[in-house]
Amino acid sequence: MKDRSYFTRLGGHPPQTDLLTDRAVFTEAYAVIPRGTMRDITTSALPFWENTRLWVIARPLSGFAETFSHYVMEVAPGGGSDRPEPDPGAEGALFVVGGTLALRIDGASHALGAGGYAYLPPGCDWTLRATGDGPARFHWIRKAYELVEGLPQPDPVVTSDAEVAPTSMPGTDGRWATTRFVDPADLRHDMHVTIVTLQPGAVIPFLETHVMEHGLYVLEGKAVYRLNADWVEVEAGDYMWLRAFCPQACYAGGPGPFRYLLYKDVNRHMALPRRG
Repeated sequence: MKDRSYFTRLGGHPPQTDLLTDRAVFTEAYAVIPRGTMRDITTSALPFWENTRLWVIARPLSGFAETFSHYVMEVAPGGGSDRPEPDPGAEGALFVVGGTLALRIDGASHALGAGGYAYLPPGCDWTLRATGDGPARFHWIRKAYELVEGLPQPDPVVTSDAEVAPTSMPGTDGRWATTRFVDPADLRHDMHVTIVTLQPGAVIPFLETHVMEHGLYVLEGKAVYRLNADWVEVEAGDYMWLRAFCPQACYAGGPGPFRYLLYKDVNRHMALPRRG
């Protein structure tokens, strides 16, 4: 397998000569946030994070996608946090796309480079520092963990894209595959963060329409994506944000693989409203 590629070129500021026209769109069913919108002016900062900036590309919104937030983090060398997560009920997943990190979870140290993945269960004690000469860039997906009586919460997971063999979808000869960092049969997990890979010309051949919410960050390549009733061109660095039941499908455009980091909520009953 060739070396994996992960998009990292965010920031900067466009010249006054650029046109305003872009692919950014927000609808009642989905949003597309192109990489060109993730500029210096749209960054945020967080309490107790040093030498760090981030792009918030998803947050819970009533009537849209309600279960998760998604940050693209950029941490300068030596920066990071000893108090990264303020919510003791939040779980998280980290995926590194550039630079190196020193991650400490419940006293155990881990070195993560590009392609590194970590699952952080709620309440765990973790810290993070950027190492190396350049900034560390990574995705941080957060969700309020849904505890189920009789099921323990998950253990921490530290692995990488290179260490996990993709699972081919049936009947595709490996042209559509998913890299699963945790066992999908493990019901302790109420979210999955995976990498989906489609080889040039491969398709998702039906309109997926399901209860899971999605965040899809394109790591590599380009494609034409069907979102609700629209066909949208996307490329590395773009983000697609889908509410539940938004129809979706895809044609991978080539010339190389089309790969994206995918969030979805799983393995829990639907909360029912209480009346009276």
